Parts: sequence; structure tokens; C-alpha cells
Amino acid sequence: MSEYHVPVMLKECVDGLSIKPNGIYVDVTFGGGGHSTEILKHLNSEGRLFGFDQDVDARANAEKIDNRSFTFVQANFRHIKRYLKLYGVKQVDGILADLGISSHQIDEPMRGFSTRAEADLDMRMDLNGSLTAADVVNEYSEEQLHKLLGIYGEVKNAKTLAAAIVSERFSNPFKTTKDLIQLLDRLAPRHREYKYYAQVFQAIRIEVNDEMGALEDFLEQSAEVIKPGGRLVVESYHSLEDRMVKNFINKGKVFGEVEKDFFGNQLKPFNAINRKPIEASEEELKVNNRARSAKLRIAEKI
Repeated sequence: MSEYHVPVMLKECVDGLSIKPNGIYVDVTFGGGGHSTEILKHLNSEGRLFGFDQDVDARANAEKIDNRSFTFVQANFRHIKRYLKLYGVKQVDGILADLGISSHQIDEPMRGFSTRAEADLDMRMDLNGSLTAADVVNEYSEEQLHKLLGIYGEVKNAKTLAAAIVSERFSNPFKTTKDLIQLLDRLAPRHREYKYYAQVFQAIRIEVNDEMGALEDFLEQSAEVIKPGGRLVVESYHSLEDRMVKNFINKGKVFGEVEKDFFGNQLKPFNAINRKPIEASEEELKVNNRARSAKLRIAEKI
């Protein structure tokens, strides 16, 4: 399982859940099972853990866990409330979400996530999804491309790139990752090409999988699903995701200001346990470069 994805700040994540041995917990980004395996060590025979993941490869990892307390659910975490209800669970003691794309998905060349291997422009985490990366680059308007490249990828020349994509696809539709890289190579800042490719691929991947919409749905449902005193632990790797998580914890919504009742009391479901995000230690950064951009936020249900 460790080959699939090395969990970032594993101890900090699990400690953040403040696990009760007989509690009910959810790992909504199961992946390679690193977090789930650790959580299960803290549960007794009465405790329960649900692992969610929409990726078909994650199911194979889940089958390696031989523990009666564990249940795997192959679904996007935006459906957490509905699936828990199917298992007769209305409220849980804690939820963990590690929002980073797994290194396994990036390294699997045929999925189209990698900038270093030629593959069809796919990038679907759920292979039953209808929208692909090829659909985005070949069919989205110049304005749509400009917006998603700028917001999701933080691409500095997003407007120029969007225009170039629209111009190129008129005579040469994009079919593979190599087709897209060849265009990006003409516009990438010198000596920073790979970072530029990664930013563009990230933007398209977020759009294909509606990652921001799914995160908003998940956060709103977490407020309903977690018991008072229960914990929400979220690890993000992208400034936009971290901002959404921070806003939700502090204000009860991902966008806008906190609502107040008639008496001026704030109406929000969580209190932040850590005001500033927890970041990986120097020791961890030496052995896991992926931890560099990770930000961990912990909140307690009011």
C-alpha cells in the first residue's frame, strides 16, 4: 500500500481525529489505505471505519484490509451523507480528507494525469464520468479556458494560453497529453517548463472531476454528519482548496461572510482547533517532497 501513496503528516492527521476506540470514523479519500490502516489501529471491535474512494484502483487496495470494523464505499465523497445513510449511519465521530491527487494516479501513464508520459487526454478519477480532459481543451470556449486556467492552475499567461488552445484545435484537435505538451512548450517560461505543465494539467484535472464542487458538497454535508464534539480533519495541497476549507471552518460557508442570528451570535458548525494550518516537519520534507505544499486544518463540531 505504501507504494501507492505515502500519506503526508500521517501522525498529525490521525492525532487530529482524537479517536475514540468505539467511535465511527470516515476516511473519505481512501487511496492506498495508508490513513485507514493507521486509524484502524486505534479502534476496538465496536469501532467502525468507512473508506470512500471513487477510483477503481482504490477498491483493490481496500480488499487487502482484513478487518471487520472496515467498510469500503466506492463513491465520490460528495455523496457521503447518502452512502452513510445506506449503512444505517446518521452521525460519525470524525472525518478525514486528504485532498491531494495520489502519486499512483499521476504515475499511472494511461490515465492521462502525467505530464511525462503520452496517453489519451482523459484525467477522470471516476472512469464512469462523462467529461474528459480532451472535451475540456477541444470544446470549452476561450473565456471558459481562460477562467479555469487562471483560477484552478494559477497560470500567469492564462489568457494567452486559452487563445492558443482555441487557435490550435481548429485545425489540430487535441487527442493526447503529448499534443497538449507540444503547445505548452511554446508558451512555458524557460527553465520552469515542468512546473508550467503541472499547473495546466492541474487546472484541467480539477475541472474534469469537478473537484471544487465536490469539496463544497462534502464540507456542507460534514457539518450534518459529524456529531457535536466530533472532528473534521482536512489536508489540502492547493491554495484554492485550502481557502475553501479555512472559510468553511471559520464562517460555515466556503464563500461569503458568516451568518448571525437575531442576537448577533455566529451561526457556524465548527470551531477551528488550529488557527494556522499545520505544515510538514523538516524531517518529513526531506523524505517526501509532496509534503511541501500540504496544509492541515482541524476543526471540532460545535
